[in-house]
Amino acid sequence: MSATMRDVKNRTGLSLATISKYLNGGNVLPENKVLIEEAIKELNYEVNEIARGLVKNKTKIVGVMVHDIESFFSGKLLHFIGRELRKFGYGIMICDSNNDEELEAENLKFLVSRKVDGIIVLPVNLKGTFLKPARKRGIPVVLVDRAVQDEELDCVGIDNKMAAARAVELLLKNNHRDIAVIASDVEYTGVERIKGYEEAMRQAGIGVREEYVKTGRHSTETGYEKMKELLASPNRPTAVLMGNYDTMLGGVLAVNESEFSCPEDISLIGFDSLLVSGLVSPSWYVVVQPMEEICEKTVKLLLNRMESEEDAAPVKMWLGTRIQEGKSVRAI
Repeated sequence: MSATMRDVKNRTGLSLATISKYLNGGNVLPENKVLIEEAIKELNYEVNEIARGLVKNKTKIVGVMVHDIESFFSGKLLHFIGRELRKFGYGIMICDSNNDEELEAENLKFLVSRKVDGIIVLPVNLKGTFLKPARKRGIPVVLVDRAVQDEELDCVGIDNKMAAARAVELLLKNNHRDIAVIASDVEYTGVERIKGYEEAMRQAGIGVREEYVKTGRHSTETGYEKMKELLASPNRPTAVLMGNYDTMLGGVLAVNESEFSCPEDISLIGFDSLLVSGLVSPSWYVVVQPMEEICEKTVKLLLNRMESEEDAAPVKMWLGTRIQEGKSVRAI
């Protein structure tokens, strides 16, 4: 049977009030502190964190909702976010929205019911209505990677429009003109990256062909299917910008199964330098996001919101990107 606070009281001879004060971070006499710590060690007493949380109205748990836990990108974000939260003594409760807006709304309500201290969301939904239960309870929410279109909320990510435009500019500098894009038209990052693609093409005086804009949800399946369509087109593009890491995996698989080769027949550039991108041949040209820094700033912003009683204006942090060179793009 595990030791209780009353056992600590009997061992030390101190009052329950004094022991409780110490366990909850209050100041006690040095000699009493020594007695309590020795008793805790001898009795193997474990603090009931749930009970402590109810007293302090704090659980030391942060909820993290991701769009799809199978995504390599989500896994990396969870790793960095979890590591950063541990530095400050917080645990993490993970919810997978499985690219489903209804499930995402249910996950938000679940985290609110568990009285988490704050919530980090990589959203599926383009609108922020599903976050209302958290705001009603006064639980701080910070979006990561994706903003929402209808509300100004705290968010940390990159300038997706500019990042995509720079990727297209690299292709243009290599004399490509027939450039296609495969990206999501139902998620914030994809929508913004398509805008960046279109803007770069217009700036270069090149019309955007409807047949070159391939859309669907960011996934390996979308990348594979849409690349197949582009390769079968009588007006096959010479280069393709792929909207995220999973999309690029699918696109590369489609090229590898075809009669064409990269970069001889088709040049490819995508997003995120994750595990597989360093193992394939030819090596990929990719837009690299500072994922570790994004997660650090997300956690810091959330902790500031949790500790502050002021209702400050929403903060949007857009971090810079870089293009990692590879061998998947050739000059023509």
